[in-house]
Amino acid sequence: MPRLVVKVTKMFAAPGTYGKGPIMSQFHRAVSFFASACALTAALGIGRWSLAADSGEHKAFRPPAVPLVTFNPYLSVWSEADRLTDDVTRHWTHHDHSLVSLIRVDGKTSRLMGKDPVATPAMPQVSLEVLPTRSIYQFDDKHVHVTMTFMTTALPDDLDALAQPLSYIAWQVRSVDGAEHEVSIYDSVSSQLVVHSTDQKVQWSRESVGDLTALRIGSSDQPLLQRQGDDTRIDWGFVYLAAADAKGAIGADQALTTQFVRLGTVPTADDARQPRAAKDDQPVAAVVFDLGIVGTKAIARRAIVAYDEIYSIKFFGKDLRPYWRRNGASPAEMLQAADRTYQKLADRCEKFDRELMADLTRVGGERYAQIAALAYRQCLAGTGLAADANKQPLLFTKENTSNGDIATVDVIFPMDPMLLVLSPPLAKASLVPVLNYAASPRWKFPNAPHDLGTYPVARGTDDGGEGMPVEESGNMLILCDSIAQLDGNADFVTPWWPQLTQWAKYLEKFGLDPEEQLCTDDFMGHLAHNSNLSVKAILGLAAYGDLCKIRGEKETAEKYHALAKRFAEHWTKAAADGSHSNLAFDKPKTWSQKYNLVWDKILDLNVFPSEVARKEIDHYKSVMQRFGVPLDSRTKLTKTDWSLWIATLAEQQADFETIVSPIYDYLDQTSARMPLVDSYTTDNAASDGMHARPVVGGIFIKLLADPAMRKKWSSRGQAKVGDWAPLPRPPKITEVVATSRSTGQTWRYTTTKPAADWTALKFQDGDWKEGIGVFGTRVTPGVNARTDWSSADIWLRRQISMPAGDFPHLQLYVFHDEDVEIYLNGVPASSAPGFITQYEPLEISAAARAELKPGAKVTIAVHCHQTEGGQGVDVGLAEVTER
Repeated sequence: MPRLVVKVTKMFAAPGTYGKGPIMSQFHRAVSFFASACALTAALGIGRWSLAADSGEHKAFRPPAVPLVTFNPYLSVWSEADRLTDDVTRHWTHHDHSLVSLIRVDGKTSRLMGKDPVATPAMPQVSLEVLPTRSIYQFDDKHVHVTMTFMTTALPDDLDALAQPLSYIAWQVRSVDGAEHEVSIYDSVSSQLVVHSTDQKVQWSRESVGDLTALRIGSSDQPLLQRQGDDTRIDWGFVYLAAADAKGAIGADQALTTQFVRLGTVPTADDARQPRAAKDDQPVAAVVFDLGIVGTKAIARRAIVAYDEIYSIKFFGKDLRPYWRRNGASPAEMLQAADRTYQKLADRCEKFDRELMADLTRVGGERYAQIAALAYRQCLAGTGLAADANKQPLLFTKENTSNGDIATVDVIFPMDPMLLVLSPPLAKASLVPVLNYAASPRWKFPNAPHDLGTYPVARGTDDGGEGMPVEESGNMLILCDSIAQLDGNADFVTPWWPQLTQWAKYLEKFGLDPEEQLCTDDFMGHLAHNSNLSVKAILGLAAYGDLCKIRGEKETAEKYHALAKRFAEHWTKAAADGSHSNLAFDKPKTWSQKYNLVWDKILDLNVFPSEVARKEIDHYKSVMQRFGVPLDSRTKLTKTDWSLWIATLAEQQADFETIVSPIYDYLDQTSARMPLVDSYTTDNAASDGMHARPVVGGIFIKLLADPAMRKKWSSRGQAKVGDWAPLPRPPKITEVVATSRSTGQTWRYTTTKPAADWTALKFQDGDWKEGIGVFGTRVTPGVNARTDWSSADIWLRRQISMPAGDFPHLQLYVFHDEDVEIYLNGVPASSAPGFITQYEPLEISAAARAELKPGAKVTIAVHCHQTEGGQGVDVGLAEVTER
């Protein structure tokens, strides 16, 4: 059922929230805005983090974590250390996702990436540069110099390049001591990348991919799109390591690195002991490049780390292919194309990075530019890009380090400034899933939805908007108007015009003085009469009026513009609190960041008097802490993205940089090593929080707010998108093994934690109680609870007989509130986090499906865990087919 209580755990916070934390990097002072000066800057090493700062040289920004191999929430590998060799590389959830690189020079081996083998010394790292599409490390041992580049082809005007599910790792090696050296390079990718937990089994193979050595590892079970939630890693699909001019092997990590250290080679045959657990002699895919004799002319090699998810999103019962697969491309074709087009893409990435950094510096200064550079890949890596039935792109956000929601409107809203200015087609693709859901019969509320489920399953939540109706309605109207202004027409929103009109009417009724509800800062809890939320509602109404104007509906446009102006005049008086505006209309001597005001400026709505923003900027400077402006007068917590939005309200560049610089200082000094966090505590360099989230796309608001930059970047060769497929029809569901939805079924149950083998077929459950499903509380919506269950946990067992017949689309049919895990004859079958409000199908793992033979006696074992609110659980089996 809907949760109105904010949940906070050690690291993962509440639904719809953002996070706490840091991350950024620095360009350098005195950057000229002419191409020649930019070239000089690069030549001097400006913008690179030098580890030689102790000698008195300038120390550039040190990012808390560095993006290495990034694509989406699953392929997201980072270095959370000063040096690439100080620690194992990690998934954004901090779990080991080990990438290892070694270099052998004249028979002596050194580490370039990773902390293992521990006995092998690290080659000295001398600098690091983080750019929008590339992270560039420099190493030098006074004999050879190595440049190691991690590149993701996230080119915003080329969806095919951006959709490649891969990153390149490139090495350039040259002699620096005047001598020639014999050099070879080792690179490996761990099986950790294909499992949620390392006790899961993996298997491997070699693939035939033209001239490439291509090695593939995947989980044995391949539970497609089954694992949902936040703190999760993918356990379906396959990771690939591919390279030309290389020898490859798949085997135990320690065995392969030991052989390379000793001999400079890897075995000629792959390890035959498979499948086995990822933690059992950790299987890795490895390649070795023999560079031969290296002199002063650099020799280059590259590898591709790619991930084929097979399917990326379950969208209202339909499994969607990744966008790169929309025309039937295979992994082999994808890898060959990636290798063939590498140099062209590398040149384009270099040009894009150089030009974007220059423009970011021009509008916001060097510190702002480096912050944005660090945010760029992270923003995209917090999303999944799929293709709908019409092969059109759908972009799905994930609430990393929150609760894993998919397509959350108050995550899309702060993310989209980056897409609006750099890739309007992707901005549209982020809104279409929400718009289609809101237009479907499933959504029965007058306001915009909050989210579509839990990543990677978008099923719809039907919860009324998770207590954020004003917030999400205003967000959607503002973003739709932004797209219309960029397009010069309102064609994009036409299919959903009734929904936008309905949301405007909702804001007209409830937006001026919002009742107690959540806003996007919902980790701060509910608040009535929220003045910043009222700003959003007012600008949402003005945006709707602007959309009417673009559509040629003059009378309606004038009505809503006048209404917004009238509301703004009321707001100016009601929120006035001396030299600033208050947090809530009924709370004098308070204040808050009025970040929503920035859209009045960006969309040229001219609703609020200009002195409102001026007063706010002056007040923010007066309450600023060591590391930035707190979110409001109740806390020292700040939001990285919102702080950039209030800074963009400033009319003077000096004021903008005054607000941005403390954020940069925090990120440079924090001891919290993690991908860019979007909130942190303004007086504590050690504070951490939610991180690796797409909301950092909001950092690009300053670029979006500049009319010349907006026109320049948004008009570049963008892909033509449109004609999106409608929401998939609900599948036809035929119960094969009955649930208790209509007729109660008998189960054995206990609320006391049972023995470890409780799921096994032969487990004796005779001392468990007997009860009739559904188990839960009678106030839980969506089910008819027949046996009371009100404790934190319940364990259930039921023996069924599989009926005769062929059921090719058999799935579990489940109601769960909250977290559920299901076993068939002791074999893990499926699991799902959180709660749902109606029965939903769940995929069955391949291993568990093998237990469901016609006539077989099968024990269904279920564990459900509850934290708060309504609760209930029920399980059956159903044949699920498309209509």
